[in-house]
Amino acid sequence: MSFMSCIQEEKCILVNSLFIFCSMIDTLIVILLIIIIFFLFYRTFNKSENNNAIEIQKKNLEIDNLKHKLENQNNSEERLKTVFQNLSNEILKQNSKEFKQQNAEQIENILKPVQEKFKELKEKIQKNNDDFIENNSSLKTYLESVKTLNEKLSTDTKNLTNALVGDNKVQGDWGEHRLEVLLEHCGLVHNIHYTSQGGYEDSDGNLKKPDFIINLPDNKHIIIDSKVSLKDYYDYSTNEDISKKKLSLKKHVKSIRNHFDELSKKNYHSLYGINSPESVLMFMPIEPALMLAYQEDTNLHIDAYQKNVVLMSTSVLLATLSTISSLWKQEDQKKNAMEIAEKGGALYDKFKGFVDDLIDVGKSLEKSTNSYKTAMNKLTEGRGNLVSRAQRLKELGVKSTKNLPQNVIDRSIED
Repeated sequence: MSFMSCIQEEKCILVNSLFIFCSMIDTLIVILLIIIIFFLFYRTFNKSENNNAIEIQKKNLEIDNLKHKLENQNNSEERLKTVFQNLSNEILKQNSKEFKQQNAEQIENILKPVQEKFKELKEKIQKNNDDFIENNSSLKTYLESVKTLNEKLSTDTKNLTNALVGDNKVQGDWGEHRLEVLLEHCGLVHNIHYTSQGGYEDSDGNLKKPDFIINLPDNKHIIIDSKVSLKDYYDYSTNEDISKKKLSLKKHVKSIRNHFDELSKKNYHSLYGINSPESVLMFMPIEPALMLAYQEDTNLHIDAYQKNVVLMSTSVLLATLSTISSLWKQEDQKKNAMEIAEKGGALYDKFKGFVDDLIDVGKSLEKSTNSYKTAMNKLTEGRGNLVSRAQRLKELGVKSTKNLPQNVIDRSIED
């Protein structure tokens, strides 16, 4: 019983051992299969990478080949382009040499007037620019010139006072002279921008002579009359007695009123040939005398204006004349601009004609080229062309002292 038990126990141990061994074998088989699968996958992956590398290398070679072909093609195109350009230039040179000689003088005759017009237009524009720069000088320079002129006028007035006090004719002449000095200072020219002491008839046939008539653009005018009230002003300035000074001042104001009353009655604006506003400018060259009258009679300038007379001191008249001078300069620039526009239009028309002539020249050149090609084809191309026939006659013994150009003969032989 115990022996059978031992045998039975050994069988159990053997079976268990066998079972464990089988389990180990299964595990080893699974591990082996995993290793084999991994090896196969790794080998496939390496093979795929190698194939990709080979494929990339092939593609790179193809790209290099394509680049090389493209470079060769570009080089070929450049060579063909150069050859074609050289041939074109040679043909054009041969075909147009005679034509250029015949038309060189004609083209020069066409271009010469255009060049002269361009030169004239350039000079006109330059002159216009110079005039514009000159006419727009700085305000500081202008004010300094006004100040200098006023100082000069004041000095002259003081020096001439004694000589002018007792003679009305001398006073009038001096006032007109002062006025003309201002006109010239502002750039106005006698008999162009203004006239003096011209005779004009009114509606009743009476002859009247305004001191100065200022011409404006568009055939308009401004009338300026010079009036000098000096005697009473001088008495006021030299008297020390207060009562006498007051009396002289009243006489001075009264003298100015008499002047603009008299000037208003002349109706200068109604004269034949005068296109002037109703108001007349009354110039008083001694500015302190006018300022003193304003202080004494604050309504003096208003009363004068109501009678169509505008009282003008030296500084105010300078500003007015400078404005008139600017109007004339603008008018001159306007005329210059219009002349430039007209000459520009004429230049454009001339240039249009030149372009048309140049197009005709191109057409004639093209026609000459085609005629030349047609003549050369008849001369050298085709069976029995003229060159080959002439050469054949020479070969047969026709006597001749001259030979055809070799390039023409070669062309005929090639054809």
